[in-house]
Amino acid sequence: MNAPPVSDPSSDTEPRPHRSPQRGDDLQAPRGFAVELQSLAWTQPFAWLAAGWRDFRRAPLIGLFYGGCFVAMGWALLAVFEHAPAWTLALSAGFLLMGPLLCLGLYDVSRDLEAGRRPRFGHSLLAWTRRTPTLAIFAFVLLVLEMLWGRASLIVFALSFDGMPDFRGSLLALLDPQNLEFIIAYVAVGAVFAGLIFAVSVVAMPMILDRPTDAITAGLTSLRLVLGQPGVMLLWGALLTLLVVAAMLPWFAGLLVIGPIAGHASWHAYRAAVVGGSS
Repeated sequence: MNAPPVSDPSSDTEPRPHRSPQRGDDLQAPRGFAVELQSLAWTQPFAWLAAGWRDFRRAPLIGLFYGGCFVAMGWALLAVFEHAPAWTLALSAGFLLMGPLLCLGLYDVSRDLEAGRRPRFGHSLLAWTRRTPTLAIFAFVLLVLEMLWGRASLIVFALSFDGMPDFRGSLLALLDPQNLEFIIAYVAVGAVFAGLIFAVSVVAMPMILDRPTDAITAGLTSLRLVLGQPGVMLLWGALLTLLVVAAMLPWFAGLLVIGPIAGHASWHAYRAAVVGGSS
């Protein structure tokens, strides 16, 4: 008697049910150098800003909330500088971490708009809770880099002056043309660390939010993008820096609009640069 035929699972053509990413899916996600990157044109950073402006216009109330948070952070920094200037540097490092975390909500809004969904304020506010362990690891890496940046700056101060000036005195020293060597060294150290932080994080945060990946893969993907296409990414970093610096005058008020636009635009930079993801 012949045995009944055994069906081959690989030949099953029925559609499989969609499964939401689980914690174990991180092991199956592309890692490190396996993530595919797109070739970028010089004009694309301007297109990302235009797309960020469109997203802001489509969800203005949510954007203004996050913009208000950026403005409040700036005001808090000014208040600390006026009453306890020695703490200003430490608080600035904390704000450098809070900014990207706040932008997670803006990435969530842009992701919903891209998928044709209506953005929800509560959903964007809790975006970080969906990838908490990975985001915590990446935030720790950024914190270490910022602490090293602060330590290197203190060494420059110590080698340039007799004793350590307070933060207010440090700013005055930066404005004094007689301290040209100190100014060059301080700016050079800042440029190195700012460039390193930008290189490992420019697309890492939206990537962590968008797909099942780990912090190392996200950071390596971001670094590969910057090293592989330095011209376009340098232009992108310069545009963001100019916009944010200009938005700080007067009294950080410009961040109310520029902050959310930059956040939305950063999502579109990630989507243009990294293949796959989003749903």
